[in-house]
Amino acid sequence: MHATTAKVVGRSDGKAGFLGSIGVRFMVDGGESGGGFALVEHPMSARALAAPLHRHAREDEYSYILEGRVGALLGEEVVTGGPGDLIYKPRGQWHTFWNAGDEPARILEVISPAGFERFFDELVDLGGMTRAEPATLGDLCARYEVELDPESVPALVERFGLQFPGVPI
Repeated sequence: MHATTAKVVGRSDGKAGFLGSIGVRFMVDGGESGGGFALVEHPMSARALAAPLHRHAREDEYSYILEGRVGALLGEEVVTGGPGDLIYKPRGQWHTFWNAGDEPARILEVISPAGFERFFDELVDLGGMTRAEPATLGDLCARYEVELDPESVPALVERFGLQFPGVPI
């Protein structure tokens, strides 16, 4: 299965939403890429923690930083990148990421293989991570084979000087 048409995604094209702490803009989905990857943009307010610690069973994520400073906890390793840097988050590894600066940040997130972009789409429809009912969020995580550790948030916020939830930008 392959994409059948060329596509140009403009600066404001694609469905946009809020995941409860960071934004999401859908740029290329699995149907368009033949399932090989999906591409989303994540705008993040200053010092916003993107999500609790979590790990994916099915996909890798690649965060290409467009603007700002982005930090990530990958297992026990803390990394920080700036514009033009790529942070690789392999499947099976506990991780999270955040805006490490006092100005907005934006990343392009490549998800490979595709499929997890639908998790984001459903989460937007639920009102984001902080508004979804815990049982509903648990069911969503189970369907997409992602483990989530909500109890990690207070320690992450304190350790890295973050805000959770962030605010839409």
